[in-house]
Amino acid sequence: MSGTRILIADDDVELGALLRDFLAREGFEVVLAHTADDALARVRAEAFDALVLDIMMPGRSGLDALRELRRESALPVLMLTALGEDIDRILGLELGADDYIPKPCNPRELAARLRAVLRRARGEGSEALTDLRNGPIWLRAASRSVSVDGTPVSLTATEFDLLVLLLREAGRVVSKERISQTVLGRPLGPFDRSIDVHVSNLRRKLGEAPDGESPITTIHRSGYLLRRLDEHT
Repeated sequence: MSGTRILIADDDVELGALLRDFLAREGFEVVLAHTADDALARVRAEAFDALVLDIMMPGRSGLDALRELRRESALPVLMLTALGEDIDRILGLELGADDYIPKPCNPRELAARLRAVLRRARGEGSEALTDLRNGPIWLRAASRSVSVDGTPVSLTATEFDLLVLLLREAGRVVSKERISQTVLGRPLGPFDRSIDVHVSNLRRKLGEAPDGESPITTIHRSGYLLRRLDEHT
């Protein structure tokens, strides 16, 4: 990860310094911001590979910053959330965060989560990607872009890798456990709703299939299935 620039936005100055020093030893270049406004200003003015964003900050919250950021950027975002704050965590994922880690966090786990998010953003660590098509949904490997009926669809790195998996397995059920391992790079926790939220976001962005239904079907207690849409085109 040498040369990888990370922005950490957290009003806890001591924690920020601790995480910066640890990640620097892991080969990351780390910049600190202590308010949401400062974080947004830095993202707009400088080049970063990922943002670690604390949800609870004075003034504008991390959620407000994430909402604004997603209007203009697909920069990978890893949220820092208070332990047990499920509502904030789910809302952050709905707003387009790629993953989360609860506070207080283990710096080693943060580094591992960052590497996973960055690998997704760069398309690394998975089998060779080729162009994929299912009915009106086109995924182009070279540009890592997606379109539906010729209209570009903006996806986060996590949503993109989720769609890759579902397209490759179109017509077959993919378990939440497999999605978590393949897309997030970690086991599915017993109360982890991350996959559900990412699928919901992807479903909303893809819109309706030609038959008026969602292209992604929920299979109760099993997982998700991307329907084969070629027969409906």
